[in-house]
Amino acid sequence: MTSTRIMSVVALPRHFIPQKRKLLFVEIAFVFGRLVFSILANVYQKKLSQHPLHPFFMVATSYVVLSVLALPFVPVVHAASLPQAFWGNVLLAAVLDVGGWMFMVMSLAKTDLSVFGPLNAYKVVISMLLAIVFLGEVPTLQGFAGVAIIVVGSFFLMPANGQREANRMLLLLKERGVQARFLSILLFSIGTLFLKNAVTDGGPLATLVFWSLLGLPLVMLANLLFIPASVKESTKTSLSHLPTIASIGVMIFIMQYCTLVLLSHMLVAYTLALFQMSMVLQVLVGYQVFKEKDILRKLIAAIVMMLGSLLVISA
Repeated sequence: MTSTRIMSVVALPRHFIPQKRKLLFVEIAFVFGRLVFSILANVYQKKLSQHPLHPFFMVATSYVVLSVLALPFVPVVHAASLPQAFWGNVLLAAVLDVGGWMFMVMSLAKTDLSVFGPLNAYKVVISMLLAIVFLGEVPTLQGFAGVAIIVVGSFFLMPANGQREANRMLLLLKERGVQARFLSILLFSIGTLFLKNAVTDGGPLATLVFWSLLGLPLVMLANLLFIPASVKESTKTSLSHLPTIASIGVMIFIMQYCTLVLLSHMLVAYTLALFQMSMVLQVLVGYQVFKEKDILRKLIAAIVMMLGSLLVISA
């Protein structure tokens, strides 16, 4: 540190440090809010998936609630003053995230929460691969080491009994729920880049409002195209689950707002790093709420994968 920088630090106003601490406290509160509401939404979505409701229809009901919550804020965000670049970014984010949610809920319906959670570590792996392909970025040895640690950790998500001992990773990749989870991670990873740009252009609230409103017709169209026979039956079944459906929508709304606020103040990589903490919590919740088995092995796998993902991000 040069003498000029030392003097600049010494000359900081007295109110600077309290303000900095206050900002840090606010960021921690938003991270905590994002983690809590994300896990709660996943729990309620998994419980709802145990009833005869198609995952795509469940996502559609969430977007109905999101749109109802977003509509009152439309006059507040002054849509006419938003730059043109905002609309392109928020539309692309909405398209990708609708697909991400559909595959994510499908994965929740087919996979244990204690397996679903740790797989989130592959988000940084996919982000690194996208950077290699589209940006020409060559990862460091630390980055490759982090990927190797994530793969080793995920290897232990599958039990080692009988014939499975030699091909745990292959069995994991053959799981339909795991495949859906990887697709959701891919779509969310790309969508986050457009969300970050939209937040930069229009702010967190405007992004949340139009991300919700634009997503509704997209998910409705997807339901009509892919599961036309299930929509009518699912609509009847959903009537007895309206409180749960409303709760999920509210949780996603709050969670997404926390995410967008964090994206507006922090780098995408660091935001994703903070979200990795949810992996361990989801393993514990899977054991506590859904009585899932082999929890110690899955917990160790989650911790290993979390450390690997943090290694990739720091690289």
